[in-house]
Amino acid sequence: MPKPKLLNQVRDAIRLKHYSMRTEEAYVHWIKRFIFFHEKRHPLHMGEPEVSKFLSHLAVEGKVSASTQNQALSAILFLYQEVLKQELGWINNVKRAKKPSHLPVVFTKEEAKTVLLRLEGTKWLMASLLYGAGLRLMECLGIRVKDIDFSYNQIVVRDGKGGKDRLTMLPESLKEPLKKHLEKVRILHEQDLK
Repeated sequence: MPKPKLLNQVRDAIRLKHYSMRTEEAYVHWIKRFIFFHEKRHPLHMGEPEVSKFLSHLAVEGKVSASTQNQALSAILFLYQEVLKQELGWINNVKRAKKPSHLPVVFTKEEAKTVLLRLEGTKWLMASLLYGAGLRLMECLGIRVKDIDFSYNQIVVRDGKGGKDRLTMLPESLKEPLKKHLEKVRILHEQDLK
């Protein structure tokens, strides 16, 4: 049986490690760009000079952020270590980009209220959950009815960042709007079934 194509091998290795779909998409994207940057040379025929040249290109001509450059490096390292099973003695010569340290910008309570007042319906409910329960966007989108515990004011976040489950609070002010939303969705579901 022929060996699968390189990018399919990458996808298989990522799935074996249970990385998120978004990580898979990002890694495949950066590995493709790395290969195309070097005119479709196979990574087995490349090493530290090519990796450094690619990362420098991203920083200088691409003007990517340090975190983006580090993500590209992580994808390439994954390719060499997990897929091609290469010893990377040269890896110490490749430097990770340093992220500039600055404090995150956080909305004041008034700014958050101003934004929420401009939203309505499902968008308001989702934004309120993001803000009030400290959810990431994909966590909010992945909430299921069984994850909400109204009696304990808790939301179970399943398969959050790093593939971990966690509990977060359900703000008291969102209980009634969330119950109304769930009832509306239940009725719609029943109509669809008919």
